[in-house]
Amino acid sequence: MVPSKQVNKTNLKESVDAIKKKFGIIGRTDELMKALAAKAAGRHILLEGPVGVGKTEIAHALAAYLNTEFVRFDGDERYHPDKLVGHFDPPVVLEKGYSFDSFVSGPLIRAMKEGAILFANEINRCPESTQNVLLSAMDEGHIVIPKLGEVNAKPGFFIIATQNPVEFIATTPLGEAIKDRFVWIRLDYQSEADEKQIVAAKVKDAPEEVTDYSVLIVRETRLSTDLRRGASIRGAIDLAAIINEFEERSIGTWIDISIMALATKIELEDGIEDKIETIIEKIVRKVIGKFFRSQ
Repeated sequence: MVPSKQVNKTNLKESVDAIKKKFGIIGRTDELMKALAAKAAGRHILLEGPVGVGKTEIAHALAAYLNTEFVRFDGDERYHPDKLVGHFDPPVVLEKGYSFDSFVSGPLIRAMKEGAILFANEINRCPESTQNVLLSAMDEGHIVIPKLGEVNAKPGFFIIATQNPVEFIATTPLGEAIKDRFVWIRLDYQSEADEKQIVAAKVKDAPEEVTDYSVLIVRETRLSTDLRRGASIRGAIDLAAIINEFEERSIGTWIDISIMALATKIELEDGIEDKIETIIEKIVRKVIGKFFRSQ
């Protein structure tokens, strides 16, 4: 394996610029700077932000730039400690006894033994008992496995966790014990200019009109009082990519494709009786209807 890169004060900005260029990241200079500084300081990172703001992209880019292995697990309420740590394979135990030969390592042990980045996606969906398994690994860099003994983390072991804001459905507050071990970086939706640049980069042959309208419609979903959750930049990318296939783009086409692209990416506010299609149509007409007055 290629040796991990080291980050220090003298090359922090240089590293951020290199990451953005290599991985095509638009914006996020401050967030990347903070993440690299935390890594250099040996602090585990908690990235918080709504769906689609690039939390996973930043974690992947850091791992790839630093030449560090990347071990991922996705949290949910059924992700119990034995999934995170690992388990013994009964038939192999009968043959070889309790040893690493009979132990199937979970993501935590694999990351520790490889000196890798452990990426804990949506960590606050895990039961608190699972979260707490990480504590000794975060504090002392080791964990004790019953019948096996102590596992020590190799240099480079590091945790990047993500969570959606607690106002999102199916999320719970992260346990206080583990939250205290992280440093926190908030990722919000990016600026209009950045989002237009992102869509233009992803849908390369789209005219400026398609890029601009798609971003404006998606940004309006985040402001709508009819919606609990608006769409992320993925919605704008999907909308632009699909509508770009149409030669004629009437207001009706924009409405139909906006419904197609965004209906799975937004959530109605409690008490709203209108169908999701109706809400999206209202948003499209509000945002770009003035450009189609004759239709």
